[in-house]
Amino acid sequence: MLYFTINLSIDKKQKKIMQKFILHITTQNFDFIKDNRFECFILAHDLSLDFKQKFVQKVKEAGKTVLGESAQDCLTYALDGVLIDLTKSDHIAQDYTSATQGLKGKFIGVISRNRRHEAMLISECEPDFIVFKVWTDGKEKLQDLTAWYAELFLIQSAIMPMESLDYRQFTSDFVILDDSTFLKPDFY
Repeated sequence: MLYFTINLSIDKKQKKIMQKFILHITTQNFDFIKDNRFECFILAHDLSLDFKQKFVQKVKEAGKTVLGESAQDCLTYALDGVLIDLTKSDHIAQDYTSATQGLKGKFIGVISRNRRHEAMLISECEPDFIVFKVWTDGKEKLQDLTAWYAELFLIQSAIMPMESLDYRQFTSDFVILDDSTFLKPDFY
């Protein structure tokens, strides 16, 4: 099993681990590569082939990590791994195996339904990290879910805010931001 490592920083006043950011790239923008807040990027599947090739080259030159949204993209562009969405899966282990075929030695992240049962089933597949999407409506339940998950599992976790909210309220190792959300001045 690979360990998806990004150095975490510690807020000495609160003695709390501060989450690191992963940026979901949905627009053709190279500027984020130079931003030290981001060590890892996820390329949207629908970006142009030319952009993906150039982006991957620049990210690798910067010594950072880049993931895709499909095994095909991961293999085509020699990415470091993939983030797969299993929120609609009724056969998690089978769908995980199918979606990650041929990706030995690559980072694997999985988006889970926001329920304990699915989180446990995904964890049995041993991905490198698990992702929970979060909306303002229902965030209290997700705060409980991420705290429970962090307490019971060694697999790293991330949250993916689907709207503006205080991500620091969640127990997770990473926060996945969408580049279009991150560009909004009111996000922080």
